[in-house]
Amino acid sequence: MIQASDLRQCASLFNDYTELRVQQNRSVEIALVNGDVMRNARSVTGGSSARVGGCGAWGFASAPEVGTKTFERIVERASRNASVLKMGKNLERELPETRTEGAFDYATEKERMGQKELLDFARSLDAYILKNFPDLQSRVVVLRNLDMEKSLLTSQGAEAYSMTPRSLIYVDMTMMSEGEPVNLFEGYGGLGQFEDQFGAPEDLFDKLQSQYEHLVKKAKGVYAEAGPKECILDADLAGILAHEAIGHTTEADFVMGGSVAAHYMDQEVASPLVNLVDFAHHALGETCPIPVHVDDEGTPAEDVTIIEEGVLKSYMHNKESAAHFETGPKGNARAFLFSDEPLIRMRNTAILPGESKLEDMIASIDDGYYLMRPGNGQADTTSEFMFAVVQGYEIKKGKLGRAIKDTTISGVAFDLLKTVTALSDEMKWVATGMCGKKQPIPVGMGGPAIKCTVNMGGR
Repeated sequence: MIQASDLRQCASLFNDYTELRVQQNRSVEIALVNGDVMRNARSVTGGSSARVGGCGAWGFASAPEVGTKTFERIVERASRNASVLKMGKNLERELPETRTEGAFDYATEKERMGQKELLDFARSLDAYILKNFPDLQSRVVVLRNLDMEKSLLTSQGAEAYSMTPRSLIYVDMTMMSEGEPVNLFEGYGGLGQFEDQFGAPEDLFDKLQSQYEHLVKKAKGVYAEAGPKECILDADLAGILAHEAIGHTTEADFVMGGSVAAHYMDQEVASPLVNLVDFAHHALGETCPIPVHVDDEGTPAEDVTIIEEGVLKSYMHNKESAAHFETGPKGNARAFLFSDEPLIRMRNTAILPGESKLEDMIASIDDGYYLMRPGNGQADTTSEFMFAVVQGYEIKKGKLGRAIKDTTISGVAFDLLKTVTALSDEMKWVATGMCGKKQPIPVGMGGPAIKCTVNMGGR
């Protein structure tokens, strides 16, 4: 992989605002279904790209190669494209000046495992599930690893290298209940290459046991009652709410496209208990699931406080939207592949913890639900959302009751956040998600458990 310092010689190619990026994504995926190997793949996607121009007249070009000749060609093509798009336009705004120098490398120092060793690891997990949970109808074990390595040089002097890995294991268990399949899906892992994230298969056995026990309770569970209910959304659900229903509405490109958040700046959009932040690389003294130190425009990454004490305070920007809103970008421009242009993207979006204990929050509810795990869902730029809930429990007279079967929650996120009456004092991160805004990209999301009123979908 070419380092940022190796691109320095290409600065003489830049006449206008220019970004030159070299990137390689390395992926591993292994999937077992009932012990059978359904996928065993390793792939590398890499190349270089150049973006030239700005403020509505961007030229972009990419190539699946690297090297001086390639860099000259793609910069020239991107410059030509930008010139064509500038014709007849009055481009009054200038892009903000930003620059970062540094290397941000999260690669392991341990000896790397080969494909066979990874496959044996997956088979060990599958064998444990088969032996200890023989009543399952089916089982799925998936290993999925992604290394994103980038080098960047810009005409504003940014010179940066990053290597950000993520290693995940997904397990899906299914059993029959009253003639119908009931399943529970769980993801494990996060930041780091496989050797740093996972030790031995037996380190996951207790988590698999817990997943199975929740599935057994779910199979014997009841359907939730439909309608508005006082609920506790655990960190997984709080995180997806923060990301999907609030975060996307406050990305500046969506704001300029008509997002409801365009009308709410400096207005109360949530309970005063709610503080929502898109973290760059560290949060509350810990490294974030997806640490971003510099974005793909060369901007140094900083935290963005979106909601402060219930009031909407900021949008997330790239350089162009920052120029439009006359503010500064904080590192939210990210691309997934070398052939992708950077878009405004979230990094690690979370509601900050409060001061309540989870057990006290549960005890304060007479008739409601403790909702733990989301499934698929959707939200739009009005902040209206609908999420599946695949794991949860009744709360009756302040105590956890029966498990519930799959259900949904829905509503308008900004309205829901106004009903928040308590936040737990624990911060949890979910590191297994991908955001699908035009390009897939790894993201982190999380928060505390939140007590609020939400509309349950029932059966």
